[in-house]
Amino acid sequence: MVMGCKRGRSVRGTTVDAISNGASPLNLCVSCDPLPDNAAMQVSFTKMQGAGNDFVVLDETRGLLGLSAAQYRFLADRHFGVGADQILSVRPAPHPGVDFEYVIHNADGGQVENCGNGARCFVRYVHERGLTDQTTVRVQVSGGEMALHLDPDGRVTVDMGPPVFDLSRIPFDDQGLAPQSVGHWVCWPLALPDGAVVPVAAVSMGNPHAVLRVDDVDTAPVATWGPWLESHVRFPRRVNAGFLQVVDRRHARLRVYERGSGETLACGTGTCAAVVAGIRLGWFDERVDVDLRGGRLTIEWPWSRDGLNASVRMTGPAQTVFEGTINVPDLP
Repeated sequence: MVMGCKRGRSVRGTTVDAISNGASPLNLCVSCDPLPDNAAMQVSFTKMQGAGNDFVVLDETRGLLGLSAAQYRFLADRHFGVGADQILSVRPAPHPGVDFEYVIHNADGGQVENCGNGARCFVRYVHERGLTDQTTVRVQVSGGEMALHLDPDGRVTVDMGPPVFDLSRIPFDDQGLAPQSVGHWVCWPLALPDGAVVPVAAVSMGNPHAVLRVDDVDTAPVATWGPWLESHVRFPRRVNAGFLQVVDRRHARLRVYERGSGETLACGTGTCAAVVAGIRLGWFDERVDVDLRGGRLTIEWPWSRDGLNASVRMTGPAQTVFEGTINVPDLP
């Protein structure tokens, strides 16, 4: 039996400690304020996480929920909703050649092009829910297509496709800027409100990223520089800001301030972007283990063999945390 609460939310799942100890699911109930007088619809969800990057996953294979931006914000709210960095929607394949459509909304309610950690959770979700029996699925995202694979060791590998370096496609406005040559590539000097000028590498993994090398991610000014970079005028669609510490040629540490979500425990596309940038700038070999605050991801980019159009492969964990239902208010 699943217990409910005043808000109509019911949760079947495990605590973090219980998950790590292999415990069976527990029935949980979270009390909260009464619903407002406006109408609400009951939505079933699954809470998942990949390296600490957490998601609310919605099954829309039988029909679209038609949620508004405000309703996505409600679901992502950690006080009044379920709480998540992003909302992931599983939708039917829009055309032959793919198995599903994968739609992502940030915590601010805006739809975004891609999410790597979410992709790992996506394939685990459709497999665990019986929506497919394939260990490899192909999905449509707004920026193209992705191949997702469940590995025998329980981790998930995602073919993220090739990185994008064309500045107009990132997009990044370089007008009037003088690039700084580093390794086999360039960095761009960006002025920040505190007077600092920081060199960043601009790259897209289906969504825009600015990668900045720092000496130590623990002391990096993520809380101040992150929002400034996210909304920098040079990135007309805003940007995810990655703060990269190079440990050695096969090991890095990273923190990411995500566009529309703030700093998260992990960012899959941000990790891919950081490694790709580091390889082109001469800092890394072609396989790198990256430690984020939520866990470790492994990134491979064989550009010396396949060129700049080589696909980036990301491997990491994906776990179900709990399932439940919640009454979503009728918000515009």
